[in-house]
Amino acid sequence: MFPIDHQILIAAVLLFAGVITSKLSPRIGLPVLVIFLGIGMLAGEDGIGRIQFDDVDTAHALGTIALAIILFDGGLQTSLSSIKLVWKPASALATLGVAITAGITGLAAAYILDLSLPVGFLLGAIVGSTDAAAVFTILRNAGIHLSPRLKSTLEIESASNDPMAIFLTIGLLQMVTTNAMPGTELLILFVQQMGVGSIIGLAIGYPAVKLFNRISLQAPGLYPVMVSACGLLSFGLSATLGGSGFFSVFITGVIIGNGRFVYQRATFLFHDGLAWLSQIGMFVMLGLLVTPTSLIHVWREGLLIALVLIFVARPLAVVPLLSFFGFNKREIGLVSWVGLRGSVPIILAIFPLIFGLPQADLLFNVVFFVVLISATLQGSTLPWMARKLKLIEPPPATPSATLEIAALANIDTEIVRYTLGENSKVLGLTISQLALPEGAVVAMITRGSNVFPPRGSSKLQTDDHLFIVLKPGLRPFVDCIFSTVAPSLATDLPNEELLLKGTSTLEDIFRSYGIIIGPCDTTSLSDYLQQTVKPLEAGNLKIDAGSLTIQSFQAEEIATVSFKRDPRINASTA
Repeated sequence: MFPIDHQILIAAVLLFAGVITSKLSPRIGLPVLVIFLGIGMLAGEDGIGRIQFDDVDTAHALGTIALAIILFDGGLQTSLSSIKLVWKPASALATLGVAITAGITGLAAAYILDLSLPVGFLLGAIVGSTDAAAVFTILRNAGIHLSPRLKSTLEIESASNDPMAIFLTIGLLQMVTTNAMPGTELLILFVQQMGVGSIIGLAIGYPAVKLFNRISLQAPGLYPVMVSACGLLSFGLSATLGGSGFFSVFITGVIIGNGRFVYQRATFLFHDGLAWLSQIGMFVMLGLLVTPTSLIHVWREGLLIALVLIFVARPLAVVPLLSFFGFNKREIGLVSWVGLRGSVPIILAIFPLIFGLPQADLLFNVVFFVVLISATLQGSTLPWMARKLKLIEPPPATPSATLEIAALANIDTEIVRYTLGENSKVLGLTISQLALPEGAVVAMITRGSNVFPPRGSSKLQTDDHLFIVLKPGLRPFVDCIFSTVAPSLATDLPNEELLLKGTSTLEDIFRSYGIIIGPCDTTSLSDYLQQTVKPLEAGNLKIDAGSLTIQSFQAEEIATVSFKRDPRINASTA
């Protein structure tokens, strides 16, 4: 048997164990990254697996690739509207927040471990950034729902603060190894990392979306592969030119994820699975790299540094920055607590080993211990803390189930399938009662083995499959109709124009979108406006939620009416 055969067997067993044990995460209250690290430690030389792995160069290479894939997937799932909403506070936390956290933690580390100040600050820089993989995983799988502003701040901060930690780590390593004093070189390195990363991310992202729609590949499965290639190209080109590959690949992911291209949903599913594979592989590998018995010798020092980081450094960095941007005390408290450390600090802790720093082993073991404490304590208590601070909101309106059948490249239309679950609020309604927006049409309904054309009187039942042809911009509005909960104007309806049909009743409009117009009875929108708007030619009506504008007539009846939400509704909830 060749050595690779045995290695494939071991890798398969570890991956399988990681997937299976991830089901235990909600039950035992531990983040999945801690479980994956534990599997690696159990399989390592001090565990039951007795696998010896101490190749720091390989660990750094594989960890870098895995983290790039995770950040790319995070970018694909991040909306541009979220970035526009919180880019200022998130940027402040990703730069000044990391520097303040690193400085305070570094001072404490130098005193606790009896290190020189530069080496202490180096340890602080290594643990200064929050981990995107940890934050993405916990926020998206913990079953808690935060306000869009708060959730976006946490996610975008974690995805964009790695360049700051990397440039601080490299700069301080140069100081320690050459005994040089920090100067303008450190500032130039930061500007270069962020600037080149941004330019390359944008330069790859925008042309990539156009390419996906123009090129015709023989196999549909090649489209997700091409998207992955663009992400890795962005990372590699940026890093080669001296920029931050991590920042670049995240930006490329955001641009591609907010574009529209063929086989988009299949691509997202592919990368979600690839990101999970990367997380499992990376954390298990890092668990293999550490020797558990060596952690025993630094547990006191590691615990003290972790406590300083969690209860002193992170809050002192977060409070003044978020207070400046108008966050309330409860929101600031949660952001202070969600300072999870994960793979990035451990990968950065490999740098001193590669540079041959005398204190490298001590730094690596302390950083690993700090990550374990942070991920275990903060990650497992995040849902409890969010409930304690009364920041959990009702779940957003999402479809019972959706499946993209096609997203046509050259036609501004897509076909979406909605499967009605037992809790769908449209059960028992007819097609005419759905209040579908103008531009969305039910094309077909399947029930069991039967297929029939929809009529206005067709009544919807559990497990019905509705195939709806719609314009892409209407997807969020149609999702609200087929959700299982009442939609919220602030969190579910985009701040875009909604074109309503005049035949829709006020009751149906309220049930579908949460918009209150008049008495919410069976009066049609057309009749209500004809009774309310005088003269009718004026065509405008102000309501609590926003404004209505008559767009077109058919005979003497109002055919279409546009609704524009009052933007202050969203701002008041942020």
